[in-house]
Amino acid sequence: VLIAIGRDACTRNIGLETIGVKINEKNGKIPVNDEEQTNVPYVYAIGDILEGKLELTPVAIQAGRLLAQRLYGGSSRKCDYINVPTTVFTPLEYGSCGYAEERAIDEYGQQNLEVYHTLFWPLEWTVPGRDNNTCYAKIICNKQDNNRVIGLHILGPNAGEVTQGFAAAIKCGLTKELLDETIGIHPTCAEVFTTMDITKSSGQDITQKGC
Repeated sequence: VLIAIGRDACTRNIGLETIGVKINEKNGKIPVNDEEQTNVPYVYAIGDILEGKLELTPVAIQAGRLLAQRLYGGSSRKCDYINVPTTVFTPLEYGSCGYAEERAIDEYGQQNLEVYHTLFWPLEWTVPGRDNNTCYAKIICNKQDNNRVIGLHILGPNAGEVTQGFAAAIKCGLTKELLDETIGIHPTCAEVFTTMDITKSSGQDITQKGC
C-alpha cells in the first residue's frame, strides 16, 4: 500500500516559473488542454505530470507519439484519455476500460445509461470448490448512442488479458447488440460479456449457480 500511493510530479525546480507555465501548487501537476498544451502556447507536457490524467506508461508513450505527429507530421489525432484499458494486478485482478459508472452518470445523466452486470464463477474454481460469486463483470451503455459501451469492468482471473481484448472493440464502437451477437468461447471468463441480460436498474438477482 505504501508503495502504491502515487508519484510526485517534480516540476517545481526546473524553471517553469521563469517562462510562466502554471502548475497546480498542491501537487505539482500541470494543467493542459486536449492537445497537451500548457498555458504557454509553445510549451507542451505529457505523461504522469498532467493534471487529471492517468499515470500509466503506455498512455505517456501514446500521447508523446501523437503529439510529435501533430507538431511535425501534419496529423490531427489526439490522445484518447477515456478509453484506456488498465488493470490492478491484485491476487484477484480488476480490469477496466472507459468510464467508471459514477463518472458516466456525471457525463451523460443516469437516465441516458443502462448498466448490465453479473457475478460469475470461473470454471477452474468449481473443482477445488473456491468461493462462487466472487467475480464480477459490468458494462455501461449509452442509450442515446445505440447502446454503445462506454465503460467495461471485470473483477476476476486474468482480467488484464480480458480487458485488453475488449478495449480494441470499445475503440471500434462496441455496442450491447454486438456483444449479444458475439459467440462466446466456453468456458472462459470473457464469455460473460456475451451473455449479460440483467440490468442494474431491474434489481434482479445476479448470482450464478455454476460456471
